[in-house]
Amino acid sequence: MSSIKSEIAGLVTKKVGIPNDKALQAVDVVLNFLKQKLPPTVAGQVDAVLSGNVDLSDGIGLDDAAGLLGGFLGGKK
Repeated sequence: MSSIKSEIAGLVTKKVGIPNDKALQAVDVVLNFLKQKLPPTVAGQVDAVLSGNVDLSDGIGLDDAAGLLGGFLGGKK
């Protein structure tokens, strides 16, 4: 399991108060849904990030990633 998915699940557990195993299931469901809805190249980038093939040490964090994802999905500009 990727550390990114574990980190997201940890945030879900903390914010929502569900057990970590259920949070991991929820993260999988959401990520699979998003990958089906995103263009293949973007879905591939999501897979690359989750597999650890993208260097996130330049300072991009989950909040930044969430903001980018929100932009893709028509969130606040």
